Amino acid sequence: MRTLPRLPDGTPFPTSFYATCPRLTRAIGTLESQGMMRDMSDRLAADPELAAAYRGAHEDYLRRRAELGDVPEINGISAGGMPDRVKCLHVLVAHSMAVGPGVNPLGDEALSALPAWWEGGCCDAVPESR
Repeated sequence: MRTLPRLPDGTPFPTSFYATCPRLTRAIGTLESQGMMRDMSDRLAADPELAAAYRGAHEDYLRRRAELGDVPEINGISAGGMPDRVKCLHVLVAHSMAVGPGVNPLGDEALSALPAWWEGGCCDAVPESR
């Protein structure tokens, strides 16, 4: 899902891309709890090519958000920790899903690490227990 950069009450809101399917968000949460964000942040600090590609994802995110409206209060601020670290895989995966592969390298990586979350119907409620 893509959201406007300003909430109805006027509050600036930098996060434009959201993963909303309960099955998807649960699967992404599992990757986060397994330490994927920390590992990615460590690689960003050590790999200049990866860091440059991730900065490109940040710029893409800013450009796409600007298409939805100008919000000066959040100029230069994207989401998910971009461009220097990884703070939220949900944002990165949603960005990759929305714009396609090759734009956000870490979103693409997280997306490819997910299990087949769509099996059983994407937006069905996820049962609490079986």
